[in-house]
Amino acid sequence: MSGIPEALEAARKFGIKIIPGVEISTIFSLSTESELEEPVHILAYYSSCGPTRSEELEKFLANIRDGRFVRAKNMVSKLNMLKLPLKWEHVARIAGKGVAPGRMHVARAMLEAGYVENLKQAFARYLFDGGPAYSMGSEPLAEEAIQLICNTGGMAVLAHPWALKNPVAVIRRLKEVGLHGMEVYRSDGKLAAYSDLADAYGLLKLGGSDYHGRGGQGESELGSVNLPVLAVRDFLEVARPIWCGAIRDNLESYAEEPSDSNLARILRFGRTRIFKGGSPLSCGKDLIDRCLSLWLTNEERQNAEFDAIRLKLSNISINQAGIQVPIESI
Repeated sequence: MSGIPEALEAARKFGIKIIPGVEISTIFSLSTESELEEPVHILAYYSSCGPTRSEELEKFLANIRDGRFVRAKNMVSKLNMLKLPLKWEHVARIAGKGVAPGRMHVARAMLEAGYVENLKQAFARYLFDGGPAYSMGSEPLAEEAIQLICNTGGMAVLAHPWALKNPVAVIRRLKEVGLHGMEVYRSDGKLAAYSDLADAYGLLKLGGSDYHGRGGQGESELGSVNLPVLAVRDFLEVARPIWCGAIRDNLESYAEEPSDSNLARILRFGRTRIFKGGSPLSCGKDLIDRCLSLWLTNEERQNAEFDAIRLKLSNISINQAGIQVPIESI
């Protein structure tokens, strides 16, 4: 989720609202037999304040990223066995220092090395799910991901269910563990069968382009999905109370222990620095008021729990140096 502050800052310049989120690669298993496993992608949507228990979420995501290094090396080995002498160093260079490499990085290395004509061909011939050079990473179970998203103040949504082999079984099980919604809209419109599944299991209906920069006609362009405003309204109607709770928990943690680390959790997605000489925040209450005015509506801010937090922080001074103040609201 390290790209979110940059996205927020870019979006601010164009008057775009950003909902912080992450797509998590997981595994769903119908039984203990590995042949009945399939990859499932879960979307997690958070408030502008970010998740609660952020260290737990970050550790969860870090384990997946570590597994992606092993996975990418396995894909390179498989390509080598297919008589494509791709070098691991080439993939690592494209990914960048410290970045967990994915299939796209492998595909770009294949293109640069001249083994494919375009990125689409790399996926169609070698890197698609179950393809000759495909490899699994250390993906967690889908149920574990959803439970963690729910426990950290997020909204859990099933991505592109039309890619699943057993969508009904997956949706039924994931609904039991807390799934909030599923994608039913894509660039070619609403898929009736999946809309009916969402209705059957009481899930919110969302959508997205699933744009990953692969290129070619097989990938939808950014902004190509006509998601109805009513779908967004229904989503926010469920999400905002959850996000309010997460914001309250993060602020309460800071009020109970006004440490630099707890302050950093509150401001993790902020990008506007308070420079010396600007209008300073005199106390913790001022900071909370400014954050709440950006994150919540007037009605949401009129809450006894937030009043109690303000009172606790009224006598706590703020160190101006290096503080990041959030500038986005959802």
